[in-house]
Amino acid sequence: MPRLISILQKIEDTILVSLLLTMITMAVLQIFLRNLFDSGIVWADPMVRVLVLWLGLIGAMVASRSGNHISIDVISRYLPGTLKQASGLVVNLFTAGISGLMAWHSFRFVAMEKADQMTAFANVPAWICEAIIPVAFSVISIRYVLFFIQGAARLFRTTP
Repeated sequence: MPRLISILQKIEDTILVSLLLTMITMAVLQIFLRNLFDSGIVWADPMVRVLVLWLGLIGAMVASRSGNHISIDVISRYLPGTLKQASGLVVNLFTAGISGLMAWHSFRFVAMEKADQMTAFANVPAWICEAIIPVAFSVISIRYVLFFIQGAARLFRTTP
């Protein structure tokens, strides 16, 4: 299992770096074409916007694998050990729930976009560009469910 997780993390990292390089390349190419040739690629700007979406959500997936999500932990800083672990469980469960809810509704959104047959750029269907939304939130939700399970196991193992 650790080997599979390591491979999946390397795939995430590779996709993240590839998206970033593609986005930078397209943006620089557009600037170059506009400034030197008074022209550009018609679909490049919408593509860069889609790449920003993908980059942000895959970046959120990468951040979630180590529990580095944005959180407000003012109270948990002052809690004693067991209560701090319990509050961490609540936060993990809440994060998993909200991410799962986001995954479900974004899946419904992508399904509606597919039914509408809209295009995003260069005849690429909009739903393909938006498909990362339910995937990313599903992965984040699953990760936080696993964090919850691991934390609960640790808490109940240490509790007398």
